[in-house]
Amino acid sequence: MSLSVVILAAGQGTRMMSSRPKVIHELAGKPLLQHVVASGRELKPDQVIVVIGHGAGQVRAAMQGEAITFVEQTEQLGTGHALQQCLDSITPGNDVLVLVGDVPLIRADTLRQLVEQRGDAAVTVLSFLPTNNFGYGRIARAGNGTVRAIVEQKDTTADEASITECNSGILLIDGARVRELVMALENNNAQQEYYLTDVVALAATAGDSVNAVVCEDADEVNGINNQQQLAVVETIYRQRCANALMVQGVKLFDPARIDVRGDITVGRDVQIDINCVFEGDVTLGDNVRIGANCVIRNSSIGAGSNILPMTSMDDAIIGRNVSIGPFARIRPGTDCADDVKIGNFVETKKSHIGQGSKISHLSYIGDTEMGSAVNIGAGTIVCNYDGVNKFKTIIEDGVFIGSDTQLVAPVRVARNATIGAGSTITSDAPADSLTLSRARQVTIDGWSRPLKKTEET
Repeated sequence: MSLSVVILAAGQGTRMMSSRPKVIHELAGKPLLQHVVASGRELKPDQVIVVIGHGAGQVRAAMQGEAITFVEQTEQLGTGHALQQCLDSITPGNDVLVLVGDVPLIRADTLRQLVEQRGDAAVTVLSFLPTNNFGYGRIARAGNGTVRAIVEQKDTTADEASITECNSGILLIDGARVRELVMALENNNAQQEYYLTDVVALAATAGDSVNAVVCEDADEVNGINNQQQLAVVETIYRQRCANALMVQGVKLFDPARIDVRGDITVGRDVQIDINCVFEGDVTLGDNVRIGANCVIRNSSIGAGSNILPMTSMDDAIIGRNVSIGPFARIRPGTDCADDVKIGNFVETKKSHIGQGSKISHLSYIGDTEMGSAVNIGAGTIVCNYDGVNKFKTIIEDGVFIGSDTQLVAPVRVARNATIGAGSTITSDAPADSLTLSRARQVTIDGWSRPLKKTEET
């Protein structure tokens, strides 16, 4: 079966109270629309078409890089009208799966089930069983179980109002029937809009089979119309991610307090404490421990490493058995070899830190190539920026840097050199030697501390 996926994303979303189109508001760090596109793509369709309207330019920009065909609905005359705009873009003969851009929790497995259970139906609707059916279109079935119509809340009879099976807005239309059914839609209603749901009654009246497949998890079809509903969906998404991690063996100290805003790959026996945020692509090796309140973005952390509380990490590669934090800031371009220690209130950026090296506390290391077994004393600063350009510092194997040292780049500290505490190093330091720069210490006899002046009366 050849498939085209069409995603309806032209609405304004006025109840979001925002200048941005609803479908580019973010769920777990990604636009709502991107979640829907990702689920649709898992069915390997021939094409993905997105219908845009309000804020079309913003939607295009937010989805830049995605292989999407955009179709603009310049007038928003209903969901049926939106699909009519796509007919010339849909590959002829393809079945059409219609998704909704503000229903981001829909799973690919559910969509696959919808496609596989269609049978010979001209239209197959994804239905669900909400706890409260008020406001939803009802799935009205004929005596033989086939669907005869979708009846909107305002049009229901007393019997129809009691129907618990409701319309999700997602449906599949047979490729041989899609053009005829969609072009037959009429706008004979108070809103003068073309409703896509009317294809069900059109198909049934024409003698076509219409089917409905029940979505087992009603949360999957939660639509978002306001910030409150977005918050509810965000909570459900967090729970999904937490459950998936625990199924893989991750110890979560509190499954309600973790945010995964991207993709996380984990090894065995990983532990994650409370209030941690993972963004982008993150990999945690075996036996990695993540302390409370850490934010980790686009980083790989090797087996046995321990990330202590309050650490921020961005675009870093961390080796095995590394200890980082607490209160460390690991900025983009940091590459730590195995057995490294980075302590509290240390900031690193665009630096390689060799095996077994230690930067224990209160230091800044930027644009640096550091060898193995280096010891960086407290308060050491790499002065890599002259206000215009960045310069590199090289610290070779076995170097010991005393506390409160400034290394003014470009500078090289050679193998096994020792830098005395309190030094400002502006020239290369030779190997196997002590280098220091200090003013002569003096004592001033007869000096007294200043006294606080008293107010004159």
